[in-house]
Amino acid sequence: MKDPVAYHIALIQMDIKIGEPDTNFARLNKLLEESLQAANKPDVIVFPEMWNTGYALNEIQQLADPSGERTKAFLSEFARKHQVNIIGGSIADKREDRVLNTIYAFDRAGVETAEYSKIHLFRLMDEEKFLHSGDQLGLFELEGVPAGAMICYDIRFPELARKLALEGARILFVPAEWPHPRLHHWRTLLMARAIENQMYVVACNRVGTSGTTNFFGHSMVIDPWGEVLVEGDESEAVLHATIDLSEVVRVRDKIPVFEDRRPHLY
Repeated sequence: MKDPVAYHIALIQMDIKIGEPDTNFARLNKLLEESLQAANKPDVIVFPEMWNTGYALNEIQQLADPSGERTKAFLSEFARKHQVNIIGGSIADKREDRVLNTIYAFDRAGVETAEYSKIHLFRLMDEEKFLHSGDQLGLFELEGVPAGAMICYDIRFPELARKLALEGARILFVPAEWPHPRLHHWRTLLMARAIENQMYVVACNRVGTSGTTNFFGHSMVIDPWGEVLVEGDESEAVLHATIDLSEVVRVRDKIPVFEDRRPHLY
């Protein structure tokens, strides 16, 4: 990895219309175009969890994207046309009779670089009744930089983030649909994952309302010290931040957490 490596990040904090994939594709396309107008063109664009359908779980078998084909074609073409990396939030992704909650990522040439399906299903929203969990780590490379992916509820499991860090991840991408009243949990858990693993955390949450559930946004980019570089409010927005991956090296050298681990005791 080059040192330093600076990346301009764009977070698409969007409203999602439950059960309306066509509306959501059109809205995302508009916001993607908007993200390119920044003074610093983004190197990486990230968006929220289940952006294609929202949590329309009762209809998810009919609404999910078969093998992610529509999503992959759309994101690959945008990435290739604009020479930008895409961390494609997550979608309802149908594989035969199973639906998974899956991230697809693409490089600047439009080539798929990652696929990760949510490991931990959130029983408070009945995910386990409608979705199947993934069984692979979300570890991939972003232009040669080791990176990790988790989805929403996954951040409550520090073992997963630590495993990704031990495997080399220097950036953790987290698409989410995280609702009120748990804003404090969202902010605290994301900062903890950044601090304890000494890596950047790039988390993109949705806004808006689905049924009686309100989503608060507050998408964030957090550096390896736990400092918040950018944070949204509760409005739809495109947020921008610049990260310097050499900061990961500096922090890990300053406080050698990984060298000081004693895993034989725990």
